[in-house]
Amino acid sequence: MTTWFMTRHPGAMEWARRQGLAIDRHCTHLDAGAVQPGDIVLGTLPVHLVAQVCARGASFYNLSLDLPAAARGRELSATDLEAFGARLEGYLVQPVHSTQIDRP
Repeated sequence: MTTWFMTRHPGAMEWARRQGLAIDRHCTHLDAGAVQPGDIVLGTLPVHLVAQVCARGASFYNLSLDLPAAARGRELSATDLEAFGARLEGYLVQPVHSTQIDRP
């Protein structure tokens, strides 16, 4: 089992260190084909990649935070992440497999 941490942000890496997370692989880009059943993927990914991670039998935990609009678009420190309530939240994502969007 491998624990992956997906981020390109130094503040997120420092936040993970402060949390005492045991990370085996830090990556800024995910090759979903490298993820194995039982792996744990932490961080932030586009939803289609989260679906691929889940389909491979791995677990995904999003690095979630309550970011105010004024803080968007800038690099956040670990202290900023803590102030904005950074936490890991598990998600199971599956595609719907529909090319039609139901309209009301």
